[in-house]
Amino acid sequence: MLGRLTCRIPKGVIHVQATFNNTIVTVTDIRGRVVSWASAGTSGFKGTRRGTPFAAQTAAGNAIRTVVDQGMQRAEVMIKGPGLGRDAALRAIRRSGILLTFVRDVTPMPHNGCRPPKKRRV
Repeated sequence: MLGRLTCRIPKGVIHVQATFNNTIVTVTDIRGRVVSWASAGTSGFKGTRRGTPFAAQTAAGNAIRTVVDQGMQRAEVMIKGPGLGRDAALRAIRRSGILLTFVRDVTPMPHNGCRPPKKRRV
């Protein structure tokens, strides 16, 4: 299912999106074309277990296994979101044997964006 193409990709970008309910790991080439992806849901976890660190670790391993076979040696890591799977996914990426050039946190931060809803009166 993941990654039918067998072209060599020496360098890529690993995007980790960690929400409280799920963790999605996407591996792209330098230009941003998706090579492989996996999430805690596609890795066989259902319900509240998708938000756990172990599910994130499994998802990261599944996404990276296919690109290691295609010859990826170096990667940049972009981590987004506040979820529990951030550190677990990064640990799984480090263990996979890919050399990480840098790890960047790209969580969107509002510069005091939207107005909050009005206070609740009981």
